[in-house]
Amino acid sequence: MEKTNNNQKRHLSLVKELQEKIKQVKLGGGEKRIAKEHAKGKLTARERIEYLLDDGVHFLEIGALAADGMYEEEGGCPSAGVITGIGQVSGRMCVVVANDATVKAGAWFPMTAKKNLRAQEIAMENRLPIIYLVDSAGVFLPKQNEIFPDKEHFGRQFRNNAKMSSMGIVQIAAIMGSCVAGGAYLPIMSDEALIVDKTGSIFLAGSYLVKAAIGETVDNETLGGATTHCEISGVTDNKYENDKDCLDAIKGIFKTLGSSDKASFDKIESKAPSKTIDELFQLFPADRVKPYDMHEVLNCLVDAGSFDEYKSGFGQTLVCGTARIDGWAVGIIANQRKMVKTKKGEMQMGGVIYSDSADKAARFIMNCNQRKIPLLFVQDVSGFMVGSRAEHGGIIKDGAKMVNAMANSVVPKFTLIIGNSYGAGNYAMCGKAYDPRLIFSWPTAQMAVMSGASAAKTLLQIKVASLKKAGKEITEEDEAKLLKDITDKYNEELSPYYAAARLWVDGVVHPEDTRSIISKGIEAANHAPITERFNVGVIQT
Repeated sequence: MEKTNNNQKRHLSLVKELQEKIKQVKLGGGEKRIAKEHAKGKLTARERIEYLLDDGVHFLEIGALAADGMYEEEGGCPSAGVITGIGQVSGRMCVVVANDATVKAGAWFPMTAKKNLRAQEIAMENRLPIIYLVDSAGVFLPKQNEIFPDKEHFGRQFRNNAKMSSMGIVQIAAIMGSCVAGGAYLPIMSDEALIVDKTGSIFLAGSYLVKAAIGETVDNETLGGATTHCEISGVTDNKYENDKDCLDAIKGIFKTLGSSDKASFDKIESKAPSKTIDELFQLFPADRVKPYDMHEVLNCLVDAGSFDEYKSGFGQTLVCGTARIDGWAVGIIANQRKMVKTKKGEMQMGGVIYSDSADKAARFIMNCNQRKIPLLFVQDVSGFMVGSRAEHGGIIKDGAKMVNAMANSVVPKFTLIIGNSYGAGNYAMCGKAYDPRLIFSWPTAQMAVMSGASAAKTLLQIKVASLKKAGKEITEEDEAKLLKDITDKYNEELSPYYAAARLWVDGVVHPEDTRSIISKGIEAANHAPITERFNVGVIQT
C-alpha cells in the first residue's frame, strides 16, 4: 500500500509541475506588459480568445509550451509568442491564432512560425475555418536566418493561405495591432480583413523605414491605419472602435457560415470510464522501467464496457481493439508493458514490438480503415525486438507492414505518449512524422532514439575511446563524471517539455484531460469527409 501511495504522490507532483508551467506561460510577457496593453485600450491575446469563443465550450490549446526554455538569451518567448488552438465561435468549430503582443511585441521567432504552420495544418486537415487575431511587430530580425527562406519557414504560411482559399476553408483576419512587412500578406490573403481603429495598422514598411528608404516623412496612422485602409486603399473591409467590437463582428460572420459535409464518424451517448484518474495514478507506474497491464490504463480512458479486443491471444505486446471515448467510436493500438506468454510458452518483453504484434497491428489498422473508425495510438514503446532470432523471423518485414499500413491510413490518427517513445517504435506507433491529427503526451512521457541509460553508456564509450586515442589518461573518477554529464544532458532531452517546446508534441497534458482532447480531436476530424481510398501499396508478405 505504501508503494501505491508513493506512486500516486509522484504523479501528483508531476501534474503540479505541469500546472505551474502552464500558469507561468499564460502570463505571456508578464504583468507589466499586460498592463501596457490595457493602457492602450487593447485586450491581451488570451483575453481576445476568451471573449471571442462561445461560453462554456472548452478551448483546446495547441502548443502552449512551445519555445519553453528556448531563446533564453533573448529573454525567452513564452508560448512562442502566439496562442493557437481549437475552439467554437457562434456554434461553429474553428482554429484560432492570436499573436501575443506582450511577448516581444508579438515578433515572430522561428518557433512562432512553426506553431503558426501547425495551426494552419490542423485547419487544413480537418477543414475547419480559421481566425487570425493579428498583432505582431514582424520577424525577430536577430533570428531571421532561421525563419525566412526555407520550405517550412515564414513564407509557408502565405502558401497555406492560398491553398486553404482554394480548398474552400474560410479565413477571417482581424488586425488588432501592428501588422508589418511580409506579415501584412496574411490578413489580406484571408477572405475578410477587419481592423481596429487607432490601434490596428498594416503596411509593408513602417514610417522609420519609409524615411530611410525614400526620404518620405509620414506617421504610421496615415501610412497604414484603419481609416487609410478602409477609406483610401480598400485593403481592409471594415474598421471597428475597439477590440470587442471587432470580435463581435467575427461572431456575426460565423453566424452566417453555411454547413459543411461531415465524415460521419459514429458517436453515441458518452459513458464514464470504469476506473478513475485516482485509480490510474495508483496502477500506472511513474517509474518508466516498471511493468503494468495496459488494459488497466485503457479502462481509465475509454467508456465503460466499450472495449472490444482484437486477437487478444496473438501478438500480445500490442493491445488492439475498438472502443468508445466520450461516445465516439475509436480503434486503439497500445503497447502492452507487462511480460506476456505466447501459446508456445515463450516469454515476450513488455513495451517491445515483435513480429506477431506488428502483423496484428497492420491487419487491425486495415480493418479500421475499412470500417471508417478513427485510430488512437497509445505509446509506451521501447522499440522493435532485436537479435538473431527476431531478424531470422523477419522483424524488419513485419515492422514495415505495420508502418506501411499506419502511414497510408486515411482515417484520422491521434497519438498519446504516456511513457517511453524510443527509436523506430515512435515511428510505428504514429509519431509526429506520420501526421497524427493531434499528438499529446503525459508528464510521464520520454522521447528519444533510445533510453537514457542505453544512450549514456553508448555515448560514454565513444567519448572515452576518443580521449584515449588522443593520448589522454582516463581515471575512474573522470569516467564517472563524464557519464553523469552525458546522462544529465540526455535526460533533459528525454523530457516531455523538451519535446513540447519544439512542437514534437502538441502539448503536455494532465491525464484527466485525455478523454476531452481525443473527443475534441475526433469532432474536429469529423468536419473533413474521407475522400481517399485506403491502399497500402507494395507490402512483402
